[in-house]
Amino acid sequence: MSESGFTVYTVGGAVRDELLGLPVQDRDYVVVGATPETMLARGFKPVGKDFPVFLHPRTREEYALARTERKTGHGYKGFAFHASPDITLDEDLARRDLTINAIARADDGTLIDPFNGIADLRAGILRHVGPAFVEDPVRILRLARFAARFTNFSVAPETLALMRRMVDSGEVDHLVAERVWQEFAKGLMEKQPSRMIDVLRECGALARLLPELDRLFGVPQRADYHPEVDTGVHVMMALDFSAGRGHPLPVRFAVLLHDLGKGSTPESDLPRHPGHEVRSARLVETVCARLKAPVECRDLALLVARYHGDIRRGPEMRASTIVKLLENADALRRPQRFEQLLDACGCDFHGRLGWEDKPIPSADLFPRALAAMRGIDAAGIARSTPEKSQIAERLHMARVDAVKAALNLEH
Repeated sequence: MSESGFTVYTVGGAVRDELLGLPVQDRDYVVVGATPETMLARGFKPVGKDFPVFLHPRTREEYALARTERKTGHGYKGFAFHASPDITLDEDLARRDLTINAIARADDGTLIDPFNGIADLRAGILRHVGPAFVEDPVRILRLARFAARFTNFSVAPETLALMRRMVDSGEVDHLVAERVWQEFAKGLMEKQPSRMIDVLRECGALARLLPELDRLFGVPQRADYHPEVDTGVHVMMALDFSAGRGHPLPVRFAVLLHDLGKGSTPESDLPRHPGHEVRSARLVETVCARLKAPVECRDLALLVARYHGDIRRGPEMRASTIVKLLENADALRRPQRFEQLLDACGCDFHGRLGWEDKPIPSADLFPRALAAMRGIDAAGIARSTPEKSQIAERLHMARVDAVKAALNLEH
């Protein structure tokens, strides 16, 4: 679109996805030759304070004035922006992260591709646009996220080398928790989230951002869990299984962190990992505090870390132990969260070589036990107990008896 001396181009992900034959979720536009006053006079509404971005008065889509960037400090906020009618489209595209995101489309359909992004799309390559890539450490996370989305794309060797230099220089250490979480969360929801972790490991960023997870690679598994697959690989298999099942973010995040305690198992205890669930829960608290993870994700991750071993051992448990687990997990009041706990534990089970289609023994054990507990007349027990201090104990025993009957347990 060209009018009154300025021109509008479609840019970024919308052009990329159209060329890949993928559905376009959002469209972004860059405006060349305009001023903020011009946009306001046309009825556009300004957005935020940092960037010259405006909302279209009718479609509410974002239109950004062409701009350049200059590094002024560490982290993703350490930039000064310059927007003026003199900035060209090529100059605006040059500040973008990857060549596949630096393609523009004119109103007549003409493609503007100064950095050969179309060729990289065809070849399946994630390549940085230019040396300015090093100025924003968030770009490492974004590239890793794209690797999880475009699973047949590879990272250009020169781009990977550049990312390693960024990590070695300490630039990644200046990332703020909110941006790390934002990119991690998006990456976990992609088609193959393990590829995000693989890229971050390969460039060294995982050891800086999530050292607890990085330590799992190379840690042996129990012999009956295919020892040729180490703990890190197992977690990646479980994570991709969760993505294949379409599980929501809290489940995927919990799967990612469920075995952190194995990274701190004493060598004398390998590969049995006794007590790793308690160690995992402590590390999950540390990671969630560092990333400022949402409460929903944190709480489920803590439950999965603490109880995934017990869930697997369910068929060997006494009725009283099953009831205690369900009570500790607050399953009666939070049945949907408990279902997510079981989903995450299912991913842990299937995340092993040849176990993708293996049935989980007694998969319905905990749902049946929970249904039995829910059938207890808690109000009636409370009314019939003269000593109120004994209500909790009587209720617990009634639940144990109900679970024994439902599961046909003798003990």
